Amino acid sequence: MFLPHQTWPDLADYVTDESLAVVPLGSTEQHGPHLPEGTDYLIAEALARAATDRTGHLCTPVVPIGVSAHHRQFHGTMWVDPPVFRDYVESLSRNLTYHGIDRIVYVNAHGGNVTHLREVGSRLHRDGTAYAIEWMWDESIPELIRDVFETPGPHGGPKETAMIMHIARELVREDRLEDARDDGATFDYDAERVHGATTFYDSIENSPNGVFGDQTGATPEIGAELFEAATDQLVALLEWLDQKPFDDLVAKPHVDPRPARDR
Repeated sequence: MFLPHQTWPDLADYVTDESLAVVPLGSTEQHGPHLPEGTDYLIAEALARAATDRTGHLCTPVVPIGVSAHHRQFHGTMWVDPPVFRDYVESLSRNLTYHGIDRIVYVNAHGGNVTHLREVGSRLHRDGTAYAIEWMWDESIPELIRDVFETPGPHGGPKETAMIMHIARELVREDRLEDARDDGATFDYDAERVHGATTFYDSIENSPNGVFGDQTGATPEIGAELFEAATDQLVALLEWLDQKPFDDLVAKPHVDPRPARDR
C-alpha cells in the first residue's frame, strides 16, 4: 500500500486495523563509474514496495538523501549532516505516529545511515512513542552473498551492481565493469588499520574510483536471486512485528528500587 497513491479515507481505513509503516531510505552518492548515484535509494524503494505489496502494509515515499559526506570528493554526491538527518527522520516518524502508526521499519540501503537510524529508533523507544527499527537488505542474507560472490565489496561492488541490474538494468554502464574493478579496490578492513586504529575517513582514501570488489561477477540473474531472498526476509520481519503486542515492544519500566526479596 503506497501512501502517495492513496486517498485520506483509504489511509483512515488502514490505521483502523493496522499500525505498521515502512519507510525506505537510501542515499544519492557516487557508486563508481558504472552505477547510478541513486543506487541505494533505488534498492531501498524497490524492496520496500515489493514487501509491502505482499503484506499489504503501508509504505511511505523514499528518503533519497542520507549521511554521505564520506563520498563528497566525487561529483554529484549529495548529503545532509548527521544531526539534520536524524531530526528529519524523527520528525517524519512522529508525523506517522500522529496518524496512528506505532511501529516503523526503516528499510535502509546505505551504511552511512545505520547509526543515525538506530539513534532515532532509540529516541522513539525511550519516550514510548513508537517501536522503530532499522533493516539493511544485505545484512539479512549474508550467507547467500558470500555464496555467490568471492569479493562482494561493501560499496559499489557486485552485490549492489547485481541488484541494480535486476531493478533498473538500463542505468548500469555495463561496459565499465572492468574499469570499476581495476581502478577500485578490494576492501580489507584489517589493511586499513594501524596499531588498532582505523586511519581513513573518506572512501577516496582507499579506493581511487570510490568502489570496492569485483563488479564483473554481477549478473541480473544473481540480482533477482538476491532481491527475492531479501524481500522474503523483509516480509518475515514485517509479519513478525505486526503480530507483536505493542506492550511487548515498549521500553521496560525502571527496576523496583526495593525488590520483594529485600522487604
